[in-house]
Amino acid sequence: MGRVIVLTSGKGGVGKSTSTANLGTALAMLGKKVVLVDADVGLRNLDVIMGLEARVVYTSMDVIDGTCNIEKALVRDRRVKSLNLLAASQKNNKMDILPEQMKKICKELSEDFDYVLIDSPAGIEQGFQNAAVGAEEALIITTPEIAAVRDADRIIGLLQNMNIEKMNLVINRLSPQMVKAGNMMAPQDIIDILSIDLIGVVPEDSDVVVSTNRGLPLAYSHASYAGQAYNRIAQRLEGEDIPIPEFKSENWFGQLMNKLAGRN
Repeated sequence: MGRVIVLTSGKGGVGKSTSTANLGTALAMLGKKVVLVDADVGLRNLDVIMGLEARVVYTSMDVIDGTCNIEKALVRDRRVKSLNLLAASQKNNKMDILPEQMKKICKELSEDFDYVLIDSPAGIEQGFQNAAVGAEEALIITTPEIAAVRDADRIIGLLQNMNIEKMNLVINRLSPQMVKAGNMMAPQDIIDILSIDLIGVVPEDSDVVVSTNRGLPLAYSHASYAGQAYNRIAQRLEGEDIPIPEFKSENWFGQLMNKLAGRN
């Protein structure tokens, strides 16, 4: 059975879909059989990030209603044959899929793939429930912003209530210069608040926008700092001991969050 991992955060715009695409690509380049599941029904964009939008014929909804089987709905990546995508329907909404149906899809996929990576929509409602219900592990994606970290903390609690105990943290869009100047939360600040293991830090990289527009994940690029960060995260998921760069800053962001938490 493969590993079923949901990539989530609670907050929109922190890079869940970008992380799903790049980690899936990186794992596939390591020789793993990977399938990406877009759980954002009604607002899919994982196919665009992967450059596969023109190839999507069937979606997860077609599998659920019996129009086709899972194998027929999968879209194979153009570059790495062991990487596949199960797209979300744009015609439906999140309420059209029951958690039990998504759980069944994830279980079936885990029988054929080493990794099932689920791209969770923003929020904590039905879409999140659908994305997380079939997962056994979670990657919490956050940016070094108080609002994003607070939402990530809420998501961690919800996942624990769903009996998902294995969680790792990915900090996205970190600016070393801002961290050193004391104007951005450092990784340790965020770890102190969320109390889960850090598996990777993805630096701010202007190439992310370019790669998204081109449908070409940065994991393919040896010249991209963000792309190489995703490759290192994939190696860590595979159990390799790859050091994570350290960034230091004043801890006033963490102190502020502790004060805010104490008021609630």
